[in-house]
Amino acid sequence: MGLFGFGRKHAKQRADEDLEDQKDQSKELDKSDQTSQEDRDETAAEQDEAEQSGKGPWDSLDPEAPDTDEYLDIGALMLPFLQGSELRLKANSQTGDVLGATITYKSSSLELEPFAAPKSLGLWDEVRADLLKANPSCKEVDGVFGKELTLPVKVKGKNLLTRVVGIDGPRWMLRGIFSGPAAKGGKEKDVLDGYLADLVVVRGDEPLAPRDLVPMHAPITPNQRRGEAEDSESKDDEGAQIPGRPEGPFDSDQQTEVKTTLSRGPMFSEVR
Repeated sequence: MGLFGFGRKHAKQRADEDLEDQKDQSKELDKSDQTSQEDRDETAAEQDEAEQSGKGPWDSLDPEAPDTDEYLDIGALMLPFLQGSELRLKANSQTGDVLGATITYKSSSLELEPFAAPKSLGLWDEVRADLLKANPSCKEVDGVFGKELTLPVKVKGKNLLTRVVGIDGPRWMLRGIFSGPAAKGGKEKDVLDGYLADLVVVRGDEPLAPRDLVPMHAPITPNQRRGEAEDSESKDDEGAQIPGRPEGPFDSDQQTEVKTTLSRGPMFSEVR
């Protein structure tokens, strides 16, 4: 009896130990699965953000382009609103022509230049190759907007890193130059990348040679555009009214007279 009793006790102890081992292994597997899932979720979120940022900039004729009613109009570019940012325009001192726009956000900046491009071929590959050839310290890297360049520049005796991106659109190419923390990474990079992705390019119908700047002008705010639209509608309404038109029904003679006066007008003028 004692022998069999010891055997049952020993077997029960081994079974309990095996059960504890299984629980420990299960916990480790659950922890590993949870960590792997968190890594996958984080990677997916980063990919989604990159894909979303890489969606734009947009062409103004694209049916999926953002609504620009609240954007700032500077001609070739419709700029989204960014809280805490500043806009500076670079202009020719002699002609006053706008040559570029710079968005400053915290310690970073994004310089924007829209260029005309051929109808069939993109321009960024050619421009990128020229920059690589002219600057030995320039390096090509992959970014959210495709192929980008990291380019060290000297400013006031200091070497600063810039990040140059180029996006090809229908008959245009937009070049963006990031400086400050946005040239490397972090929150400011994410914010300005998103800003560039939401931007809308207005190429227009004007014939331009490749690499010519698409014309820009002084900023026009949404309120100014709405005011201009209201003034235009008011003038259209005034023009639709016939001056001196009598109230009530017209007879045939009155209708003919009004039509003749509006359609012909004075035949000539004489200067004495």
